[in-house]
Amino acid sequence: MSVEAKKTSPVNLILLSIIIPIANIVLHTSIFIFLRDVPLNPALYALLAIIWGVFGIYTIYYSLNWLVEHYPDRIRSFLQPYIFIGPVALLLGWLLLLPTLRTIYLSLFGPDSTEFVGLSNYLAVFTDRLLLTALRNNVLWVAIGATLCVVLGLLIAVLADRSSFEKIAKGIIFMPMAISMVAAGVIWKFIYYYQPGDQQVGLLNAIVVAFGGEPQAWTSLLQPWNNLFLIVILIWMQTGFAMVLFSAALKGIPEELLEAARIDGANEFTIFFKIIIPYISGTILTVSTTIIVFTLKIFDIIMVMTGGQYGTDVVATQFYRQFFMYRNFGYGSTLAIVLLIAIIPVIIINLRQFRKQGGF
Repeated sequence: MSVEAKKTSPVNLILLSIIIPIANIVLHTSIFIFLRDVPLNPALYALLAIIWGVFGIYTIYYSLNWLVEHYPDRIRSFLQPYIFIGPVALLLGWLLLLPTLRTIYLSLFGPDSTEFVGLSNYLAVFTDRLLLTALRNNVLWVAIGATLCVVLGLLIAVLADRSSFEKIAKGIIFMPMAISMVAAGVIWKFIYYYQPGDQQVGLLNAIVVAFGGEPQAWTSLLQPWNNLFLIVILIWMQTGFAMVLFSAALKGIPEELLEAARIDGANEFTIFFKIIIPYISGTILTVSTTIIVFTLKIFDIIMVMTGGQYGTDVVATQFYRQFFMYRNFGYGSTLAIVLLIAIIPVIIINLRQFRKQGGF
């Protein structure tokens, strides 16, 4: 038993165990109510919120940890991990779990959340023509966009690793990751821009006209191929992400292993498919699932480029339109849950792979 535990009587421990959590709750609830109800200058409000966020978390951890330090060793070793995990778990539950449960609840009701409709909204998702188009487009984004991001990222990583211009090449490929999806949409909007006539502002149409071709409305009239032109933007941005992770994994392959394979007469294709791919298979799976999750939630590019028109809708844009524009809360919530259900298997695969690699 620790010295501190010997000095603290059981009665005092019980009192401290009651007083300290209640004091934390009262203190931080009071600060929250103050910041919520008192009109302040926005800059001062932001400053106080940051100070409260930083020092508030510190005081919670410090006070609870100080309390646990007074317990006997056996109880302390059991409780201490929960002191550090508990606040984070509560915060995640508040920010993620409760909204998810509320969304599931809303999905069982009609547009104004007053009439209970059961699973009718879920049945409608898979029978409505617009929603079937959105689901089809999501499949296209994953099957083509995510696959090409992984394949090109791996290919570029392998080639750049053997190039004398490795740093420059990787820097150029990774550069699009430095901008947001909205900014990327604006950039590619100018590239795909179309206007009738021979004077073209858009880069792609200017090139087409210069070679004697006809300008095209790449993201609107060329259905369903316009989806492929939008997917190009995803590939342009996410290939750099895949390349960086694959490049780090390639650096971890023992050079002796590759040299031994070459001495035994293996060509580069055999080395790539028989040694490199199996060796970094864990990284390939992790990168693939990460990009798939990102692709399933794609929203920004489509809203900036087409607003979901011309057959380019995906589940996320339909959710936004139904929930925030049409105020159909039941249908919009159902789309959010459908998207969540589609993502869950991919996340489970990612977590299992992470566990195999010794992450936890």
